[in-house]
Amino acid sequence: MGTLLKLSQSIDAVGRLVGRTVIWFIFATAVISALNAVARKAFNVGSNAFLEIQWYLFAAVFMLGAGYAFLQNAHVRIDVIANKLSPRMRNLIDVVGIIVFLLPLCYFMITFSWPVVHGAWVSGEMSSNAGGLIRWPVYALVPAGFGLLALQAISELIKRLAFLTGNGPDCLARDTHNDAEEHIHAAVGDTTPNNAAGESQK
Repeated sequence: MGTLLKLSQSIDAVGRLVGRTVIWFIFATAVISALNAVARKAFNVGSNAFLEIQWYLFAAVFMLGAGYAFLQNAHVRIDVIANKLSPRMRNLIDVVGIIVFLLPLCYFMITFSWPVVHGAWVSGEMSSNAGGLIRWPVYALVPAGFGLLALQAISELIKRLAFLTGNGPDCLARDTHNDAEEHIHAAVGDTTPNNAAGESQK
């Protein structure tokens, strides 16, 4: 289990990096939108490329940020029901959901979307709007996003199984997310996060 927890830790690190990167896409979208509005109103100059890059970036936030949302346990749950279940039952439900629903969904979405991405790449498909952008990058967000979500699902599956076998904390507990991460680091023999936290408090 220690090896699997190290794998989970590595996947989580990738998820955090991607999540903290795509946050800036929202800022970039706002800036581009503001500049585009000023150009249109003040100089009567517009560009379909500016319009399309906004929804490219916005799409990237949702597609690439899904795995990070899973890592932070920020996705939608039916709390009225979940709060009445025991921690063990909640984790069992997550295990079944990840194996039976989420991982197959990610597989099918990647499998079905990749030919579309490849076709757009080979053909050089462009937007139908004058001055629009090339299409394959936005199409590629689908397999990339579901690929990252699948990786995070594997990480979360490992953590749920670790809890169920008594080898890890309950990562679904609302108020113990940071403590859970520290326990996972301790389980794999890595005390760096604790040391870093201690130094920051000093």
